[in-house]
Amino acid sequence: MERLSIFDIFKIGVGPSSSHTLGPWKAAFEFARSLQNKNIDTVEINLYGSLSKTGKGHATDIAVQLGLAGFRPETIDTEQIADIVFKIRADEQITINEQIIHFLPNQHILFHPNAHAGHPNTLILKAFKDENLVLATTYFSVGGGFIQEEGTSLANKAAIKLPFPIDKGADLLAYTKREKVSISDIVLQNELHFRPKKEIEGRIAHIFNTMLSCTFKGCYTDGILPGGLNVRRRAKALHGKLLVGEFLTTKTWLAAIKKSTADFNTINKWISCFALAVNEENAALGRVVTSPTNGAAGVIPAVLLYFLCFCENNGMRDIQRFLFTAGEIGCLFKKGATISAAVGGCQAEIGVSSAMAAGGLTEVLGGSPEQVLMAAEIAMEHHLGLTCDPIGGLVQIPCIERNAMGAMKAITASNLALYGNPENSVVKFDTVVKTMWDTAQDMNEKYKETSEGGLAFNLSVILPEC
Repeated sequence: MERLSIFDIFKIGVGPSSSHTLGPWKAAFEFARSLQNKNIDTVEINLYGSLSKTGKGHATDIAVQLGLAGFRPETIDTEQIADIVFKIRADEQITINEQIIHFLPNQHILFHPNAHAGHPNTLILKAFKDENLVLATTYFSVGGGFIQEEGTSLANKAAIKLPFPIDKGADLLAYTKREKVSISDIVLQNELHFRPKKEIEGRIAHIFNTMLSCTFKGCYTDGILPGGLNVRRRAKALHGKLLVGEFLTTKTWLAAIKKSTADFNTINKWISCFALAVNEENAALGRVVTSPTNGAAGVIPAVLLYFLCFCENNGMRDIQRFLFTAGEIGCLFKKGATISAAVGGCQAEIGVSSAMAAGGLTEVLGGSPEQVLMAAEIAMEHHLGLTCDPIGGLVQIPCIERNAMGAMKAITASNLALYGNPENSVVKFDTVVKTMWDTAQDMNEKYKETSEGGLAFNLSVILPEC
């Protein structure tokens, strides 16, 4: 199997969707790079399957324009996205590698509802000169912001030699038992094969600070989310009932939360507030961390902030251990199943993020490696079969609330594992990974991010077209 770093799972990007926004954005960026030193006068973007059916709701059309224009999701000023896209449309041109070409989004971005044989999320980008094809490339957006060019192989990633190659949960447990260390210790040793320790620590800090900034911003922003469903943000109102006053920095904000009332009901509300804040930002094309996807980006920040605010902890050291563990669990689901809702439904997004958060929390709360995977298994077990049916093709209903529910399930799963005996567990982690994949393959296509089933279908007759 391919050898993955946790930084393949945790990527900084722009909402609302990792597979429908971040993936196509990266594909368009790569395509633009391949056009360097080529004389062109037209480009065409063809979107197939799920990318077509929910593309506008997921801002796929916006993402590909930004990618072609050379903007990176990690660094773009998200406040300028609307202006950039407006200018491209108004000027009827786009600049690719300093070459200005004629471009009409409504004419040059084509939505094909039929599926492509390669993957449910397929885009084909073409460049022309005097109506002659210069270059055509097919990309698959395979979930979590990962893209794969048609005809390429994962052999190079599979050939990477790690000190502790991990394909299944059983491998991870065997290493921890043999080395007498924790899961996060094993993961760190593998990460050191990819990059130096100082860089690892810097990346972890950047990921955490991005999560924190996103949550903070979401807690202080209200209004109506874009897209036409008229969904009102709720995090700010909930936050205002939990904490009085405004705080200028995330540091003072966290300190105030830690001093706030810590009864069960209040903590429960804080967890929901954190999750809602992140995914409201995601829905508004804000900057988030894929965890493992954009649509599920609120679960891990909510659980991690719950731990930092209401549990005894060692600060950044525990943040590292949490993310090492959670990231490796995400890697295992990507290898053994999927993290794409277009392939596996929402169990592949919220289900995986809940399992990741449950495992990470159990690690930092002192659980054994066996309890960590037990927690991850419990969390996924109770997301099996969860469908993806976004209303209007938007990552809003039921997606935003599902992050709060996924966070709650993660904490419950961790508690059950910490006070349970893994030896008595009937269902093992690797079994639930396989079961999730089996369920994904059996799931009706209309429940895989098409907006053609479930809530999306039943509400389509009473809601205005988005």
